[in-house]
Amino acid sequence: MREKLENELQAAVSRLLAAAGDGDSPPAFAVEVPRQDDHGDFACNAAMLLAKRLRRPPREIAEQLIAELGDAGGLVDRAEVAGPGFVNLWLSGARWQDVLVQILAAGSAYGHSEAGVGQRVQVEFVSANPTGPLSTGHGRQAVLGDCIARLLQATGHDVTREYYFNNGGRQMRVLGQSVKARYLEILGRAAPPPADALADADLPWPDEIDGLPVAFPRDGYQGEYIADIARALIDEHGEGWIEEPAEEGFREEAEQRIFAEIRATLDSLDLHFDVYTNEKTLYDEGKIEQVLADLRETGSVFEADGATWLRSEDLGLPRDRVLVKSSGEPTYILPDIAYHREKFRRGFETIIDVMGADHIEQVPYVKAAMGLLGFDGDRVEFVMHQFVTLSSGGNTVKQSTRRATYITIDELISQVGADVFRFFMIQRKPEAHLDFDLDLAKSEDWTKNPAFALQYAHARTHGIERKAAELGVRMPGPGELDPSLLESSGEIALIRKLGEFPEVVARAAESLEPHHVAYYLRDVAGLWNPWVQDRSNRILSDDAALTAARLGLTLGVRIVLAQGLALLGMSAPERM
Repeated sequence: MREKLENELQAAVSRLLAAAGDGDSPPAFAVEVPRQDDHGDFACNAAMLLAKRLRRPPREIAEQLIAELGDAGGLVDRAEVAGPGFVNLWLSGARWQDVLVQILAAGSAYGHSEAGVGQRVQVEFVSANPTGPLSTGHGRQAVLGDCIARLLQATGHDVTREYYFNNGGRQMRVLGQSVKARYLEILGRAAPPPADALADADLPWPDEIDGLPVAFPRDGYQGEYIADIARALIDEHGEGWIEEPAEEGFREEAEQRIFAEIRATLDSLDLHFDVYTNEKTLYDEGKIEQVLADLRETGSVFEADGATWLRSEDLGLPRDRVLVKSSGEPTYILPDIAYHREKFRRGFETIIDVMGADHIEQVPYVKAAMGLLGFDGDRVEFVMHQFVTLSSGGNTVKQSTRRATYITIDELISQVGADVFRFFMIQRKPEAHLDFDLDLAKSEDWTKNPAFALQYAHARTHGIERKAAELGVRMPGPGELDPSLLESSGEIALIRKLGEFPEVVARAAESLEPHHVAYYLRDVAGLWNPWVQDRSNRILSDDAALTAARLGLTLGVRIVLAQGLALLGMSAPERM
C-alpha cells in the first residue's frame, strides 16, 4: 500500500514541478507511518523538500500537492497539511480491505520478498570457544544472529550461518589442567583449590595443602561442569586412566564433551549452523603467515620493541596495533584479519559479524586491514549487542563468569522454555542493555508474558476455526469473501496493521534489527485479542457473508502471526 501511495505522490510531485517549469527529478521524499493514529495512515515530507526549489512556503506547496494528488485513483480518502508542511494522508477503507485479499492469496509467502536474490551473505555468530557452557550473553547473540539470518532468507538472500572457534592456545591448556586437577581431587590424589584462589592473583600458591599436592591451576575453570567431566572420565576409564594420556588427553576430552553440550544447547533453540570453522586451520594452512606477509607488502607493518605492528594511525585510527607480540605469539586481531580475508575469498557479498559490545575496539582495525588487502571493508557489517542481566523479585541475579557461577542457557530454557527465551532475548534492539526478567518470563499468564500473548493470539485463530467447523462452516479462500463488510474502525485498524508486515520485514532485514518484528507482533496481538473479546464483534453469526469476511480476517491475522513468529524462531501453537 505504501508503494502504491509513493508512486501516486511521485507522479503528483512531477506534475507540480512541471507546472512550475522545473524539469529536474523530484527530490527523494519520505512516506512514513505517523507515530499517532490521528495523524493519518501515512505522512509525506515532499513539500518541505520542494520549498527551496519552488521558492514558496512549504505549507502552500503542501496544499498544492494535495490538490494535485486528488483521491489518487480512489486510494486516498482525505489529506491534510500538518505542522511545517507535512501532508498527512488517510487511505480509503476500501483500499485497506483489498489488502486482506492479497494477504490470503499470498498465504505463507506473505511478507517475503526477493530483494536480496543473488546476494550471498555470511552471518557469523555465537563463536564461543569450547571452554564451558553457553551463558546468557551467548544466548542473546545466538538468538540475534539466527533471527538476522531468518530475516535475510525471507528477503531472498543466500545465507550461510557460521560458527568460528579456537580450540588451541592457553585457555584450552588451562581447561585440560582444570579437568585433570578435578580428576585427581575426586580420586583423593590432590586437594581442591583454596576458596579465594581466583580472588587475588597475588595470593601465594603453596606446594601442598594438608599434605596433598596442589594440582589446580590458579586461573583454572572452577565450574561444576569441570567436575562433571572428571567424573565421566573416571566412570569410563577408571582410576588408572591418568597414567595413560598426557595432559593433552584431558584437554581433548573436555573440548569434545563441552562442544557436544554447546551443540545440544543450540539444537534446543532450533538453531543450526551450516559451517563450523576452527582458527587452528588458519595456522595449519599457513593463512596467518600469508596475511602477515601480504600486509608487509603494503608497507603498513613495522617492527618496534621486538613486536610486529600494524601502522594503523596512518589509516586514521586512534593507535597502531600489535599483530605479533615480542614473544612471537600473534595477538587475536591477526587471525581475525586472516579469517575475514578468507570470508571474502569464499565469495560472500556481505559479511555480518554478531558479537558482544566488548569487542567493538577491533572493528575499525579489521575493516582497515581488509582495505589494505584489496577488499571493501564496508562490506563487513558488525552487529554489536550489549550484555544481559537477570533479575528476579526486583533484584539482579549476581553472576560471575570467572567462577562459572553464571546462569547457563540450558538452565534458563529449563525454567521458561525455548520460545519464551528467544522472545525475551530479541525484544530489545541489540545496542540496548537487556534485563531478562525471570519472574515475567516464567509467568504462564498470557496477559502478562509478552511471548505467550503472541502465541495465544495465534492459537485463538485456530480455536475460532474449530468452532466454525463444529457449525459446518469452513474458512474462506481469497475469492470467497466480501472484504467491504469489514468496515468498523477495529477491523480497518487490524487490516492496516497486517498490511504493514512486508515493510516491517524489509526494514528489519535491511537494518539487521529483528526487534522490529517483535514490536510489530505485539501490536498485532494488541489489536487482535481485544477485538475478539469484544462481544459486538461476533465472528460466527447467522449472517453468512459477514461470517466469511470475519473468518477471512481471522486467517489474515493467523498468517501474519505465524510468519512473524517463524522469523523469531518461535513456534506457532494451535492450542494453548
